[in-house]
Amino acid sequence: MELQAFLITFREALEALLIVGIITSYLKRVQRPEFNRYVWIGALLAVFASLGLAIVFQVVLDGFASMGAETYMKVSIMFISAALLTQMVFWMAEQSKGMKDKATSKFDQFITTGNVVGMIIHAFLVVLREGVETVFFFAAITGGDIGKAMQGWGAIGGIVVAGAVAYFFFKGTMKVSLSRFFQVSGFFIILIAAGLLVQGIAILQDMHILGSVMPHLYDLTRFLPEHPIDAEHFIRDTGTTPWFSGQVGIFFKALFGYSSSPSVEEVMVYWMYFASLWLLLRNRADKKQAAAAKPSPSDAHTAK
Repeated sequence: MELQAFLITFREALEALLIVGIITSYLKRVQRPEFNRYVWIGALLAVFASLGLAIVFQVVLDGFASMGAETYMKVSIMFISAALLTQMVFWMAEQSKGMKDKATSKFDQFITTGNVVGMIIHAFLVVLREGVETVFFFAAITGGDIGKAMQGWGAIGGIVVAGAVAYFFFKGTMKVSLSRFFQVSGFFIILIAAGLLVQGIAILQDMHILGSVMPHLYDLTRFLPEHPIDAEHFIRDTGTTPWFSGQVGIFFKALFGYSSSPSVEEVMVYWMYFASLWLLLRNRADKKQAAAAKPSPSDAHTAK
């Protein structure tokens, strides 16, 4: 869970810091640094609003728990989070092209009209979007205990590393390109999304909402139990110790969606997700290459 929280906060905080950094750098370049404080005011207000949202969301989750509908809420959050994380991957595939133009286009109007309120609101909404997504993802990876994710080293570490990356990026000392960072983090985001998707399927099967043609396709508990409790049960039933600790299983479950005894549907959904994502990304890349290779009207006229 800590690694998941780290990757999520790193990704969300990095995007927010990059956009805020682009805006403040732009204001400095056009010799209007006096507006920077309004950008940071909007960003700080969004941070406090995100914390408030986390509290409200936790109250809502607790309300569902008191009504006996907590599991349905958790499954819904898992599926929605998997969809949002997948959307992140497509954004990362763009390698942040156009980020600078999108971030600064509105500020030209704000500077011209001196619209301070507009600057604050724009910065507020940019950062709040990342905060909302973070709260939602934390609810998914912790099963509804948002505070648990916020108190661990993962959330704090993700913010610290994102801040360091953004700082060195704008100082011009970053050796690795920003697009490479998004590619690497995108790979781990895919793993988290696939894991949430499969965990949601498993919960629905445990609730007998979904059936299974083969409830246990294989059993790797002897090799790697997915939880210390599974390891204890295995030792109790067989008198032998698994090859690896259940703590290792927890790590792989959090990162890869590992299950020591999955149903055939879980395995199929897991690998179909990767195959579908690969096909969609490849199709998008092929379309871009085709568009780039297509001569523009002006080039065609010159050739004639």
